[in-house]
Amino acid sequence: MQLGVNVPNFGPGTDPGVLREWAQITEGLGFDLLMVSDHVAITPDVAKRYPEPFYEPFTTLSWLAGLTTRLRLGTSVLILPYRHPLLVARMAANLNQLSGGRFVLGVGVGWARQEFDALGVPFTARGRLTDKYLGALRDTWHTETGNGTPPIPVWVGGHSQTAIRRAIRFGDAWHPLRLPLPLMRSILTNHSLPAFAPRIALRMTDTPVDDPERPAGVGTIEQILDDLDQLRLLGADAVVLDPYHGDPQETHRPHTAWQALTAVATHRRTPS
Repeated sequence: MQLGVNVPNFGPGTDPGVLREWAQITEGLGFDLLMVSDHVAITPDVAKRYPEPFYEPFTTLSWLAGLTTRLRLGTSVLILPYRHPLLVARMAANLNQLSGGRFVLGVGVGWARQEFDALGVPFTARGRLTDKYLGALRDTWHTETGNGTPPIPVWVGGHSQTAIRRAIRFGDAWHPLRLPLPLMRSILTNHSLPAFAPRIALRMTDTPVDDPERPAGVGTIEQILDDLDQLRLLGADAVVLDPYHGDPQETHRPHTAWQALTAVATHRRTPS
């Protein structure tokens, strides 16, 4: 099972130097995958949690591809209705080629109504557009095969019944975000999904978190390691750790997240 990190590519404490450090630390600790998020118009509903500066994911990952050698690079998640699918197909294919086949395209339908309005995209049509665009991506890439670059894995986010059907129809993996283990286990038990690659929280505590609704990745290092073991037993091909918890001021303190990632990497390397 591969292990990745969702890196904050936004917020008042984020700049190119910090992004470079994130990439160096993620690769240096032996993680397999680095992912970033997506917003285009930082409208008030977005800015509460993901304020400027917000580094566009394709641009950021293209730059980080040249600063890394081994890490897979991906989006968690690209809001697919925001861009014409032929543009996404071209950018994703080029990034995959330039990185030596290291790109993973995680996609979602989006949630920020004001951002949809700013971009002139109908909010109520976002699910239908996502399905349409996923089909267009597949068709476009199918006609461009044969260049020797590995195919681009598509991870589909969301956990509604519609999102599950979307992952089964279009995805190479289901990519749920920050869910409790019991809910993920239930969905996996009741659906035949193509593969499983969740993004979970990374919030380390000194004392155990005793809550039946505890999101995976929240708790002591022992709880977090057990969550990872449980996800492996559920068949996860990859797990992405998300150390951001919604307060933009956290981006001024990346060392807290780096210490948690170091603890996870160290314990996973140490035999029990």
